[in-house]
Amino acid sequence: DDSLPRYTEVFGELAKRAADKGVKLAFENCDMGGTWESGDWNIAHNPTAWERMFNALPAENIGLQWEPTHQMVSLIDPIPQLRKWVGKIFNVHGKDATIAWDVVREYGIHGPKPFVWHRTPGFGDTNWTDVISILRQHGYEGSIDIEGWHDPVYRDDWEMTGQVHALNYLKNCRGGDFIPNPS
Repeated sequence: DDSLPRYTEVFGELAKRAADKGVKLAFENCDMGGTWESGDWNIAHNPTAWERMFNALPAENIGLQWEPTHQMVSLIDPIPQLRKWVGKIFNVHGKDATIAWDVVREYGIHGPKPFVWHRTPGFGDTNWTDVISILRQHGYEGSIDIEGWHDPVYRDDWEMTGQVHALNYLKNCRGGDFIPNPS
């Protein structure tokens, strides 16, 4: 709450300048290690923060650079939030996560074992067919930019194998190869 006046002051002016040039400003939905108590890096770390940001500065050209991973590591289901915020999503990162629910149930999220891993699309828990369908149903025409270099399995010598798999997987989730309408 303390950040909102400064956010409005700084980004209100930037949003006007950007709008004059037809440019959109997108905040990535990454917590960057921040919480409500210590949000030092990114104001757009949580759906409640988005609500406050967009209410404080209702500019059409301020939105989100969204990916499901950042919500999944907070145990937020990305699909309902995607449905709610799809009109404010300007770009999508193709990055996924795997949640080890057995670890969460046994040790919790602050226990001695990791409970979530960033993954390349096609190796995580996100239903990308649903993500793409929701985006398309609401007129999204932007890209899904595969964000690599995070997967604990498909890394080093396997990095490009994972990224090519992600590209092919996402193409399949959108319906396969693009076939133009012949009419």
